[in-house]
Amino acid sequence: MKKTIVIVFGAALLAAGCGGGDGETAVAEAPGAAAPGASAPQTPDGTAESVPRALRFEGETLDGKPFDGASLAGKPVVFWFWAPWCPKCMGEGPDVAKAAAKYGDRVSFVGVGGLEKNKGRLAEFVSRTGTGGLTQLDDRTGELYAHFEVTSQSSFVFMAPDGTSSDASGPLGEPELSRHVDELLG
Repeated sequence: MKKTIVIVFGAALLAAGCGGGDGETAVAEAPGAAAPGASAPQTPDGTAESVPRALRFEGETLDGKPFDGASLAGKPVVFWFWAPWCPKCMGEGPDVAKAAAKYGDRVSFVGVGGLEKNKGRLAEFVSRTGTGGLTQLDDRTGELYAHFEVTSQSSFVFMAPDGTSSDASGPLGEPELSRHVDELLG
């Protein structure tokens, strides 16, 4: 037993460079922790462990740019699932835009336009509702609706940085949205 401990300790010293010569002191890392300057530990699919599972998706914005859900990690997110033919969605769009402006950089607001095959109708909806300042994702395939287990529009998913979430069905006006976002912020 003592021999095993000495061998393991010796191997650790060798791996750390034996504290030799460069003036830096080796610091023991917690198991699984990334060394300073190294990337975060990875899951088997290559995604950083700090990214909640719900944010491990890829999509495309309405203007055709690739979007990685992992880019939302680290702060609260409000996902708004809408369809261009939905009168509830059309009515609440301006309130969603106001709430996004109110919370600024503290909360990410992401629109998910789906349940429509015509991309032009999605873009027209964004223009008519004044929600062009939000990140708007093109979900004509319904993959994001399925990923978040959303079954109807208008729906919201309020996600904390740790990945816990709550949901609500719309229409939600500005006061209701603010209440949910305030709860999300704690």
